[in-house]
Amino acid sequence: MTNTKNIALMSDSSCDLTPRLCKFYNIDLVPFYISFDKQNYLKENVDISISEFYQRMRENVIFPKTSLPAINDYYDKFIKHIHNGKDIICVCLSSKFSGSYNAALTAKSIVLDEFPNARIEVIDSKSATGCQGVIVTEIARMINAGLTLKEIIRISELIKTNSRIFFYVDSLDYLEKGGRIGKVAALLGSMLNIKPIIYLADGELFPIGRVRGKRKASERVVELLCEFVAGNEDKYVYAIAHADAIAEVEYLASIIKEQTTIQLLDEYLQIGVTIGSYTGPDTCGVCAVPAFEQFL
Repeated sequence: MTNTKNIALMSDSSCDLTPRLCKFYNIDLVPFYISFDKQNYLKENVDISISEFYQRMRENVIFPKTSLPAINDYYDKFIKHIHNGKDIICVCLSSKFSGSYNAALTAKSIVLDEFPNARIEVIDSKSATGCQGVIVTEIARMINAGLTLKEIIRISELIKTNSRIFFYVDSLDYLEKGGRIGKVAALLGSMLNIKPIIYLADGELFPIGRVRGKRKASERVVELLCEFVAGNEDKYVYAIAHADAIAEVEYLASIIKEQTTIQLLDEYLQIGVTIGSYTGPDTCGVCAVPAFEQFL
């Protein structure tokens, strides 16, 4: 789906879209950085693949650290598209998780000093991983449908407000190391094989329950998804996201296909370094993002 319109679409790499989807929708990614030693930082999907990222976490029980894209990373991308005569839409990870959104705004301000007539819209997705990714692809569909920049921004606000992702984490160790939960909670969770169920809404994570074992966690995630979209199943776009968890993601998908009428994207999204550093391997979930047509 080549973007023939006069709008360039960008996102930071926390959207976790696959290379095929980025190429299909003509999405330009700005990478996050990841470090395993707090000294050397690698660009996501440039210097290190997602598969290698999880392999290193599994083999060495490493708790990596992420770093947001630099202002210059955004500036360079903006300038490239402006020289090509494009307006720009840039979608960023929830500002409650990262400074990526503010870095993009700063870069925008610098660019506008040089090119006062440039049109750059920076969107706080209020989301992350696959949920952010589907918001980005909905914006791509709006661009290719011929909507104006003003219309796209208006509808994007409605889309992101009504999006959800429900997921579970396999281990609490990474959340504990990242300062998201206490040591006692992490210890008890590991001892009892507890899988916390979490949802993301309005840019924040909220615990919604916990179960024992991955199978029950997957079943609960599907229950929560169905409750959220009840009666409006055909008004959403759905995608599964996972952290190097092929067996678990296949089971989750099988439940959705057997028990619901929900149609999933035809490929799974792999949770990247931004969220994966805090959730660890084997995290699995599903997101629901409103299709833009209902807001026309």
